[in-house]
Amino acid sequence: MTFLLSNDDGVHAPGLKMLAETLTAAGYDIRVSAPDRDRSGASNSLTLDRPLQVIHHDNGFSSVDGTPTDAVHLALNEFHRDECERVIAGINSGANLGDDVLYSGTVAAATEGRFLGKTPIAISLCGKQHFATAGQVLVELLPKLVSMALPRNAVINVNVPDLPYDQLTGVEVTRLGHRHKAENPVRVTNPRGKELLWISTAGEVADAGPGTDFYAIEQGRVSITPIQIDMTLHSMLVPMTEHFADK
Repeated sequence: MTFLLSNDDGVHAPGLKMLAETLTAAGYDIRVSAPDRDRSGASNSLTLDRPLQVIHHDNGFSSVDGTPTDAVHLALNEFHRDECERVIAGINSGANLGDDVLYSGTVAAATEGRFLGKTPIAISLCGKQHFATAGQVLVELLPKLVSMALPRNAVINVNVPDLPYDQLTGVEVTRLGHRHKAENPVRVTNPRGKELLWISTAGEVADAGPGTDFYAIEQGRVSITPIQIDMTLHSMLVPMTEHFADK
């Protein structure tokens, strides 16, 4: 099986390097296409206002001067066309829990692989230290995911506690938790006196009870959340149809 690997931390990120090494050691064939720098928070954006430059590096990785979605899109439709069966994005440096998936370039990179035969996977380490733990978790999960039938519009979002592997307490299938609204932007002034705004940190956790991805991580368990690309609120289709129907 051949995987296309990507991320949003950039082509030189330690998590991507660990992901490639771990999967190669496990016998998988890999291709790598990632942004040329950190593009965290880029979500599913495509670069449409300029052409993109692709650099093929000596280690076999390719980098794109664009977003995570750009990197996967170009690889699957151009320089690795018809070569890959699944996209795996990560290993992200930091969690992608709850509402984070709306902004995550890691989840977006995985999502761009939705047209392939195998369900795409986004994997994140809830910290910046034990990338090898996340790599081992993924290798152990892959055979189970291969044998499981999932809808075509699904993405698997995996979060791994930042712990040594032997300190993990298990694996749990979870739902997304939720955060409060983000902190207010931070005002700063540059040396020329112009006022600027920094986007601030994510909001505090609002829904982190049992069954959520937040709760699993707090308990030292790997969180596996099936998410869907179809954003239709199906429960409202009939009520809204009736509401807007001609009287």
